[in-house]
Amino acid sequence: MKNAIRNATLATAVLASIGTASADSIPGMRGHDHTGVTVPDMKQAIDFFTEVVGCKKAMSFGPFADDKGTFMQDLLGVDPKAVIEEITLVRCGHGSNIELFKYTAPDQRDLQARNSDIGGFHIAFYVDDITAAKAYLDEKGVKTRMGPLPVTEGPAAGQTILYFQAPWGLQLEAISYPDGMAYEKDAETVLWSPKTPEK
Repeated sequence: MKNAIRNATLATAVLASIGTASADSIPGMRGHDHTGVTVPDMKQAIDFFTEVVGCKKAMSFGPFADDKGTFMQDLLGVDPKAVIEEITLVRCGHGSNIELFKYTAPDQRDLQARNSDIGGFHIAFYVDDITAAKAYLDEKGVKTRMGPLPVTEGPAAGQTILYFQAPWGLQLEAISYPDGMAYEKDAETVLWSPKTPEK
């Protein structure tokens, strides 16, 4: 199995190198495909992302484990006896995908990371009307932070943000900048935005 993975990786690298590449870039890198998140309860996570956030479930697969060897450690850097019970991918509007993992592992920890913790992160969703998003989240009983908070100065002026949390503590954000942000006026590189679907 390891040889098959190595061969597939080599083939992918060769094919990717045929595409467009720029200096100081992973050959063939085109964009952000997904963010992976480990969740404590897969049903709860799928329900939250589909019934509250509005994503759509695309596929589920698994389990994956290696009772006798170190495949899980070699491939993913986890405990050799870790088990991925299920992987589910959801598509969220015009943005990239979210990959949900349900793991069990001998050394598993519940980190509940804050944005200030090293390795902490959040997932942001662009919304057209952030005030309506706040009202909707409140109605659904979702924990929200202060806001919506409009940014009025600096390069990010023009955006409004609102942080909220999934039931298991995952940090999320609603963000809106219908008229763009101040930095865009003189920027050589403009951030990708899901507010206007690509044709």
